[in-house]
Amino acid sequence: MMGDEQMRELLRSARTIAVVGMSDKPERDSHEVGKFLMSKGYRVVPVNPSVPEVLGARSYPSLREIPPDVHVDIVDVFRKSEAVPGVVEEALSRTPLPKAVWLQLGVKDDPSRGKVEGKGIQYYQDLCIMVQHRRLFRP
Repeated sequence: MMGDEQMRELLRSARTIAVVGMSDKPERDSHEVGKFLMSKGYRVVPVNPSVPEVLGARSYPSLREIPPDVHVDIVDVFRKSEAVPGVVEEALSRTPLPKAVWLQLGVKDDPSRGKVEGKGIQYYQDLCIMVQHRRLFRP
């Protein structure tokens, strides 16, 4: 795992976060985290083939379908661990590459770590980006 300073710099420099599996249901963690990230000034791009938009932002069926002019800095994944290899493949097909792939609490895939880090991209797993943001940037 990366250190706090590297994580802090990532969260400071990131502008756009694609939230894969973001729900339009307010009671879902992915919705709460997306809303939190928006409140912190990030552009959140929902990725969910089941909903046209979340919190006023257009939702895309997959990472591949986000327009190429949208530079995704962080791919935040709210999917089952079994879905991670496919999400990582899509993330690695983007140009430019994202700065990080972030797997939420309970989501892990060690084989994907090597693929992601081999491209010079930060990889976090089994961590909530909202919890880490609050911890690293507390007043």
